[in-house]
Amino acid sequence: MRPRGPSRAKIASAVVDQLTQGLSPDRIALTVAVGLCIAIIPIVGVTTVMSFAAAWALRLNQPIIQTINWSSYALQLLLIIPFIRLGERVFRAPRMTLSLEQLVAYAKSDPFGMLASLSATLGHAVVAWLLVIPFVGALAFFATRPLIRSLAMRLVAARRKEVDDVVA
Repeated sequence: MRPRGPSRAKIASAVVDQLTQGLSPDRIALTVAVGLCIAIIPIVGVTTVMSFAAAWALRLNQPIIQTINWSSYALQLLLIIPFIRLGERVFRAPRMTLSLEQLVAYAKSDPFGMLASLSATLGHAVVAWLLVIPFVGALAFFATRPLIRSLAMRLVAARRKEVDDVVA
C-alpha cells in the first residue's frame, strides 16, 4: 500500500531534504572528509549504513557521502592489513598470518565465524582506524575545501554571465 496525502508529502519532503542539504562548499568538503573516514574502516559491510547515519546526524549531503563511500571500496580493502598491523603494534599483539585474499575468502565463506575468531584482531584494527581518521579527515577537508570553493566561485560566475547574457 502506497502512502497517500500528507504522509506521502512528508516522505517526499524528507527525501528532497536529504538530497539537497549540505551543499555549501565547506559542507561539501566536510561531507567528503567524513565520507572518506568512514569508507576506510577496516570492517567490510558497515560503511553504507555508517555513512547514511553520519550524513543524517550531521546534516550532510547523502548522495555525495555515499558516492565517496562506494568509490573508496578498493582503498578500504587496501588499508585493512595496514590497520591490522598498526593495531598489532599499538596493542603489542601477535602478528596475524592471514593475507588479504585469505581474509576475503574467509569472510565470504563464514562471515560470522570470521568475526568470532578474529574479533580481537578486528578490534585492534578499528582502534588503529580511530587513531588515524582525525588526520585523514583533516587532510581531506583542508585539501578539498579550496578546490570546492574555487569550483563554487566558477559556477556562480558562469551563472552570472548567463543571466547577464539573457538580460543584455
